[in-house]
Amino acid sequence: MQVRTQINFTVAIDFTASNGNPSQSTSLHYMSPYQLNAYALALTAVGEIIQHYDSDKMFPALGFGAKLPPDGRVSHEFPLNGNQENPSCCGIDGILEAYHHSLRTVQLYGPTNFAPVVTHVARNAAEVQDGSQYSVLLIITDGVISDMAQTKEAIVNAAKLPMSIIIIGVGQAEFDAMVELDGDDVRISSRGKLAERDIVQFVPFRDYVDRTGNHVLSMARLARDVLAEIPDQLVSYMKAQGIRPRTLPAAPERSPPQSPTRTPPASPLHTHI
Repeated sequence: MQVRTQINFTVAIDFTASNGNPSQSTSLHYMSPYQLNAYALALTAVGEIIQHYDSDKMFPALGFGAKLPPDGRVSHEFPLNGNQENPSCCGIDGILEAYHHSLRTVQLYGPTNFAPVVTHVARNAAEVQDGSQYSVLLIITDGVISDMAQTKEAIVNAAKLPMSIIIIGVGQAEFDAMVELDGDDVRISSRGKLAERDIVQFVPFRDYVDRTGNHVLSMARLARDVLAEIPDQLVSYMKAQGIRPRTLPAAPERSPPQSPTRTPPASPLHTHI
């Protein structure tokens, strides 16, 4: 079977109270009029690359760990745009707008649970497993994970699906659990079942804060390292399923002039997908 693959990009953002009050400059969610906060920088760095592989540019964006209006119920899987039926936002700018809207309307709370958003994306990935769709979930978080056992189980279940997970840790917390989920050294397991593939890539944001203040260069390095494992993870799924890339038709000898199109920036994904 030969296919061409479409990337489906989903973002999940940590709204737990450990991030600090968004109205104060010490908060990781603080919206300065002069510069993007760590969450927005991480989202932009990765999203600006990966969006070129998602044809409709409509990205589901979720939050977790907040109390929602009007009744104050805690949610670990709420749409940033407030639309329960359709959490998709138009482009990276649409995600940032929905993120800022949520910061003004929800109450940061807790705990830090990953399993609901992992399961959310896995549910969608399970619907199309012929290689024509591949889901990438970006989780941006500041804290120590609270539902480690459930998250491990969700990741082990997701490892057989066309899906990868990127985790970016912001702030100064200990991220030992995230390193464990990454599975580079030891493949994660749950209830005695080993994950079929390594589908998680974790990086701490603080390793990419350029002391010279050059965010452009440091965010380019972040995007490169975060996305480095995605091509191999995608290929490992395709090989396991016996799926081959679709052969592109030969170009005609003479073709009409084409209007210029925007070329995606070079990235670890560019030469593989």
